[in-house]
Amino acid sequence: MLKTLRDITQAVASAQNFHSALELIVTRTKVAMTTQCCSIYLLEDDNLVLSATDGLLQSAVGQVKMSLSEGLVGLAAEREEPINLADAHQHPRFKHFDQVEEASFRAFLAAPIVYQKRVLGVLVVQQADTRQFNEGEEAFLMTLAAQLAMAIKNQRKKAEAPDLLLFKGITAANGIAIAHALVLGGQIELQQPETKAVAIKDEVSRLIAAIETCKETLSTLSQRFENEEDNEVVSIFSALQSLLDNASLGGEYIKEVREGWSAVSAVSRVSLRYIEQFTQMQDLYLKERASDIRDLGLRVLRLLIEPERMGFEPDVPVILVTKEADATMLAEFPRHKLVGIVTEQGGVNSHAAILARALGVPAIIGVEGVLAARIDKKLLVINANRGQLLVSPSPTLIAEYRSLISAEKALQNQYSQELGLPAETIDGKRIHLYLNAGLLSSLASEIAEGSDGVGLYRTEIPFMLHQRFPSESEQVKVYRQVLDIACGKPVVMRTLDVGGDKPLSYFPIKEENPFLGWRGIRLSLDHPELFLVQLRAMIQASAGSRQLHILLPMVSNLDEIDQSITYLEQAFIELKSDLGDQIVKPKVGIMIEVPALLYQLAEVAKRVDFVSVGSNDLTQYMLAVDRNNPRVSTLYDCYHPGILRALKRARFDCWQYHLPVSVCGELAGEPIGVILLVAMGYDQLSMNQGSLARINYLLRRVSHSDLSELLEMALTLSSGQEVRELIREYFESRELSAILN
Repeated sequence: MLKTLRDITQAVASAQNFHSALELIVTRTKVAMTTQCCSIYLLEDDNLVLSATDGLLQSAVGQVKMSLSEGLVGLAAEREEPINLADAHQHPRFKHFDQVEEASFRAFLAAPIVYQKRVLGVLVVQQADTRQFNEGEEAFLMTLAAQLAMAIKNQRKKAEAPDLLLFKGITAANGIAIAHALVLGGQIELQQPETKAVAIKDEVSRLIAAIETCKETLSTLSQRFENEEDNEVVSIFSALQSLLDNASLGGEYIKEVREGWSAVSAVSRVSLRYIEQFTQMQDLYLKERASDIRDLGLRVLRLLIEPERMGFEPDVPVILVTKEADATMLAEFPRHKLVGIVTEQGGVNSHAAILARALGVPAIIGVEGVLAARIDKKLLVINANRGQLLVSPSPTLIAEYRSLISAEKALQNQYSQELGLPAETIDGKRIHLYLNAGLLSSLASEIAEGSDGVGLYRTEIPFMLHQRFPSESEQVKVYRQVLDIACGKPVVMRTLDVGGDKPLSYFPIKEENPFLGWRGIRLSLDHPELFLVQLRAMIQASAGSRQLHILLPMVSNLDEIDQSITYLEQAFIELKSDLGDQIVKPKVGIMIEVPALLYQLAEVAKRVDFVSVGSNDLTQYMLAVDRNNPRVSTLYDCYHPGILRALKRARFDCWQYHLPVSVCGELAGEPIGVILLVAMGYDQLSMNQGSLARINYLLRRVSHSDLSELLEMALTLSSGQEVRELIREYFESRELSAILN
């Protein structure tokens, strides 16, 4: 039965068009349940419309309509539960439609089709016999309806997409941009039809040309990152290039063509074969090489199938449209050519979204159906402030958005004029503003003006850009560059924090619940050989200065702190004998992400020098919401009154125990969040560079005493939305509304 469910769902998902998808549903469901009639009704403008049937008159399709308060179909939709009747005609809600000719059918079973709490329609099966469908049949139809919901939603999007001018998504990084679309990973699949070559010699030539073009692209990328001194990335492209050699995958592709397959089929067959072999290997490093094979296979296939499409180095600035962006993709993309990001998947606080905000690139996520809309190279307007994507807008609309962009730039210039002035409230409360950073190549411009230092340097970024764990000397070089760029200002370096939405390709972690699993300090303590190398590298890099502060992520108990400090002592003692007085012991802190630590701050204060609140993960764990799961991402709300009360209590306890505390999560860079945090007493905030000038400007125009009263009002509210509305009203009363855009 599971195979039948899967076969029907997959067939519907891959149907040529929406009409074909509906026809497949009714015909295959009728056969699977050995019934005499199957129909599907879809909800359109508050009416249920007969949209496909196998058993009723075809002429009734599109003609029979009923409201949710009518008929048994309406009852199933209204109640959002199955209706199972032995004789439908005897039920008071039965409604007869002459045009469908269903008088001969008595047994009736209907299951609502629900997608993300919204009824899409109703799936119905009927039989002439007067009998009730059994529990197994009811369970099958309910399960099928649930599985079909996503497929129906996507097929409907495909049908509507060519006529749509507007797509909606969730804002991941604010801003507005106008550019043509560059679609990556659109409709090309690795599994291609198996076809024989008509002319083997021609296919070999075509394949070799595609391989050479792919090599040239990778070589160009490698050289660009060498020029930018991003040596961490160069090894990625070198490894990919070598796989295309004749002695590796490239030779296997050509061999397959010479055996009679077309170039496209050859690349597909070889890639799938090797991916299967590598994924079955026990060695984790070799197992993960399957992702390289998939990446190369798709690149070569695109050159064979769409040789005219734009490559990685577009000639003009573009808006990247893809299924899901990752940190590596964004890091390798030409930074001056990337003006916007649109994805079908991903979370607002995923690492890629955070990176987009750090780069100052407008981004929206969760844009359903955008890849099916065939928008590659079309002119787009991304209005991330409102979560909107406009396709092929009119000249008038473009002119309006250009005016908005000019106004936005004028505001940013206005904010920047005060960036060199201290962030101090009207009544003299000094707030220290720090930077969150991770990309070395952009750090120099970020730290130059306006910040008090680096409040969070994400050391996992260099790790993610390698094909192996970086050596001690490689890490020393990177960390020393960061400290040098900071020009004597403090730098908080977080130890390796991978897992969850930050995987390492060469050290995969496969878990059902990665955010509750083996990540952060847990991984480091289980691999002291890696942890000690990183600690030694940090301490060596800081020789001759007192800038370095070390931050431990994902700490959940006191023993983890004690073990970490022991390893730090070991690393320091080892280096002290070699470097002497050049090095000093760095200050050590922990991230407050796991809620349990909120209740142990008295004990924490005896062990560490400072703490930093990671509001992203703290919110995620307190609300039990995976912030990267689009099905529940709407429940992720850092302004939830419960979260605000926890943050206020944490600030009070840290003050009570003389424990310096900062906030380094996304909340610290949002105007509404900053107002609330400063009201609670937080005076150290770490944020992305794009937020720095705006937050400085805001703080210089508010009164700390006024904010305290505002906070007390916010804490009495019942939802995050009410909190936002309250703070917006406060901004409006002080003519600061523009700062929210």
